Amino acid sequence: MERMIAYCGVDCFECPTFRAAQKDDDQKRMKVAELWSVVFKMELKAEDINCDGCLTKSGRLFNHCKVCNIRKCCQEKKIDNCAYCHEFICQELDFIFKAIPKAKTNLEEIRKS
Repeated sequence: MERMIAYCGVDCFECPTFRAAQKDDDQKRMKVAELWSVVFKMELKAEDINCDGCLTKSGRLFNHCKVCNIRKCCQEKKIDNCAYCHEFICQELDFIFKAIPKAKTNLEEIRKS
């Protein structure tokens, strides 16, 4: 099974935004837009649901990913993800881990290897 572990530990291949965009499925984009509108407390449309994954350098990014502090931090430190950071686990990650516990597991597995 393919994986793309984002800077924060989220597996992009499990993200509804990534999956809808990669399948170019407008119906799924619409459903994800409805869900994320509630989660992010902002109005999103189907056309907002486009992402080629957190690690993309020149591809599409979901709105939240464009302004993500974790992504910015890892890029500034020139590290692949937070598993390689000497400040692991920071407050930013703690927030993510509460919402997405699997992200913590992913990063801990990387730290062990």
